[in-house]
Amino acid sequence: MNRLTFKQQMGNTATVVWDIIVIGGGATGLGIAMDAAQRGFRTLLLEQSDFAKGTSSRSTKLVHGGVRYLAQGDVGLVKEALHERGLLLANAPHLAHDQEFIIPYYKWWQGPFYGIGLKLYDFLSGRLSLGPSRVIGKQKVINALPAIRREGLKGGIVYHDGQFDDARLAVNIAQTAAEKGAVLLNYFKVTSLRKAEDGRINGVAATDLETGETYELQAKIVINATGVFADDVLQMDKPGSRPTIRPSQGVHLVLDASFLNSSSALMIPKTADGRVLFALPWHGKVLVGTTDTPLNNHSLEPQALDTEVQFILQTAGSYLQKAPTRSDVLSVYAGLRPLAAPQKDTDSTKEISRSHKIITAASGLITITGGKWTTFRKMAEDTVDVAIASSGGGLAAVPCETEHLHIHGYTTAPLAPAPLDVYGSDTNDINALIKTEPALAGQLHPRLPYIKAQVIWAVREEMARTLDDVLSRRLRALLLDARAAMEMAPAVVALLAAELGKDKIWEEQQLDTFTDIAENYLLD
Repeated sequence: MNRLTFKQQMGNTATVVWDIIVIGGGATGLGIAMDAAQRGFRTLLLEQSDFAKGTSSRSTKLVHGGVRYLAQGDVGLVKEALHERGLLLANAPHLAHDQEFIIPYYKWWQGPFYGIGLKLYDFLSGRLSLGPSRVIGKQKVINALPAIRREGLKGGIVYHDGQFDDARLAVNIAQTAAEKGAVLLNYFKVTSLRKAEDGRINGVAATDLETGETYELQAKIVINATGVFADDVLQMDKPGSRPTIRPSQGVHLVLDASFLNSSSALMIPKTADGRVLFALPWHGKVLVGTTDTPLNNHSLEPQALDTEVQFILQTAGSYLQKAPTRSDVLSVYAGLRPLAAPQKDTDSTKEISRSHKIITAASGLITITGGKWTTFRKMAEDTVDVAIASSGGGLAAVPCETEHLHIHGYTTAPLAPAPLDVYGSDTNDINALIKTEPALAGQLHPRLPYIKAQVIWAVREEMARTLDDVLSRRLRALLLDARAAMEMAPAVVALLAAELGKDKIWEEQQLDTFTDIAENYLLD
């Protein structure tokens, strides 16, 4: 639903009362909006930037239980995540799929050690298993991962997990929520919380950042699903509140496909600092990461630290025949995990829970923290259940029905070739658009597969408002090749301006803003 329709529906703001207002348009907030709308609640979601602008577009692109969490003994989290992994692969097959991983080992005892752990991982996935893990010999590892370092290699363990496109899934969840009746607005910033005389929250004040217009919006329940910004909203409710979030930065490097030269992914089970590292194929490139660096602040555009970049390069280089260098990095991106803060001061993110937590304040504000992309649906279910319970009868006790809800784009048909492979059932409509205007089939950059029709589609059907929205999240150009994204930006912004009815001044402002963002994705 676009802004014009929203404003028409609002009319006299005093007469419109939403059942649920969700603050935050990342994976968690979008999942809540989808769940609430599916249950029939009148739902409004407000996002201060673009959907999945922050953490939710900067993941390792894995739908997984978390082998690392199993090693830490968090069996409950792993079991829940593996169940949700199976549901997501079934509900969004156009975006989430089975990915084969190989753990190489260089000491004989590592084979049975990791093999036993992964058999437990298989067991916990139950009937939603993607396939059994197995131990393979040295030559089979080399055949599957020809770029692997061979000196001292004993063998490997094969296991299966899920892979997906995070920002594309976020957009499709937003579309699903809208189809169920939710209203979702990006670039709409909540500036304060409204309260009744008894101190209970009964709405929000928000500003349309595109027009500067402000709104007083009434709601039965307000949910804070803002990720690393959760404490900002909590301060609106109760200044001086104890922090609930401890951000942890994860950095990823993107390399040419030749560094892995495989459809299988490499999993390094224990790095120099005791963490895991992945090198996996993604959209024709190789994604390598991640780090886990505790931070004390947050931003919409976090920047990779040199130490993080060097750690990834050194670790990957010790497992690959061709060690990557800074000059090989096509793009570097950083994301902030909204980890639930510990009860005691610590600099170790290993002590911070990956499970989600739901907090209900005395004012009625519901805040969800922690969690991971894989469990977004369950996080939403739990949050809406809490909303119903805390509404004092204001919300009907309608059960969750998202376990088998197909996400927008769902299809069982074979996927189209790139770049239309991520659109699922929308592919036919995009092809029809191209048939109407053949020039839209034109490729935007020789190093990336994206075409002009995708830009038009992003504006008309996917709520894209800016150049960054298109090049970072509707297309994944900025993450895959930052220089190529910068080079194609003028052509893309011209298409955007024509579609949105913007002038040359707007185009120049968009280019300047995007250039500032994109420069942070380059190492040199």
